[in-house]
Amino acid sequence: MDVTEAPWETENIWQELIDFLRELEMYLLISGIVEFIISLVGLAGNAVVFWLLAFRMQRNAFTVYILNLAGADFVCLCTHMVSSMMDLVKYMKVFSDNLVLLFLAAFLTPYVASMSILTAINTERCLSVLKPIWYHCHRPKHMSSVMCALIWVLSVLLSILRLEFCGFLSGKYDKDLCRLIDFSIVTWLIFSFVLLFGSSLVLLTRLLCGSQKIKLTRLYVTIGITVLVFLLFGLPWGITYFILERMLTAHYTIRFKVHVVLNVLTAVNSCANPIIYFFVGSYRHQQRQLRRSLKVILQRALQDAPEEDGRQGSPPQETLEMSGNTHVA
Repeated sequence: MDVTEAPWETENIWQELIDFLRELEMYLLISGIVEFIISLVGLAGNAVVFWLLAFRMQRNAFTVYILNLAGADFVCLCTHMVSSMMDLVKYMKVFSDNLVLLFLAAFLTPYVASMSILTAINTERCLSVLKPIWYHCHRPKHMSSVMCALIWVLSVLLSILRLEFCGFLSGKYDKDLCRLIDFSIVTWLIFSFVLLFGSSLVLLTRLLCGSQKIKLTRLYVTIGITVLVFLLFGLPWGITYFILERMLTAHYTIRFKVHVVLNVLTAVNSCANPIIYFFVGSYRHQQRQLRRSLKVILQRALQDAPEEDGRQGSPPQETLEMSGNTHVA
């Protein structure tokens, strides 16, 4: 009985493997097409935002953060673009462990940077509400630029250390040090999330209730929607990859499908910010929108002055005066 049943069992195993490979190719094809389209849109949008903030608009405390956030999203979408192109040409067949590790490090740098920049934006905005006198009088002039520089250095350093200790640069895989770097990354992500969530909760509380309510401005709407989009589309990737990866007991096919979906969601997160700026900046100005430049729309999205009678707030140049005299050269 065992001899006669063995060929049938072997045939069933091979059939399951063939079906899995076909399903794998289909998922890669669909996700590759979706990521490619999203990346094209997101690269164009973030490039426009970066160009306007870098060369066409006067920068201040918060526009420096938005500028660096656009740069992080642009780099993140570049990795999605290359990965999707490889999926479409079926280059995945020659993927090695080192190449996968390199792509992870290339994606990890802008991912950590974008989450850290969002946390810095929300935290600084929270400080400006809770401690307005200190913020306007004692805040260091170049605090935004210094914070963004430190965030980028930390993100690049974590990626380089992971490449080194996980076997890409030196060729020697150190299991303990690799896990230590992963633990450090997870700790930083959790710390950023707690700070991001806490500052968002404080701002929301001050907006909705309390004896000293703050007036809703377009800047608050822009920051709030950006944070919400990241929590819904960007954060699940970090949670799943670094925290749940070693806890999942599900079949590897389920894990593969989950990672494919989360990769698409992170592309959506990086693509969404320019769209958010456009809709917040053009809200209630749809009829005038064709006459307005993208620069004015972006200025409105970052406007920190409450609008009068629901029509129009301060002039475009005044919208950039979001935190007093906190201009950054």
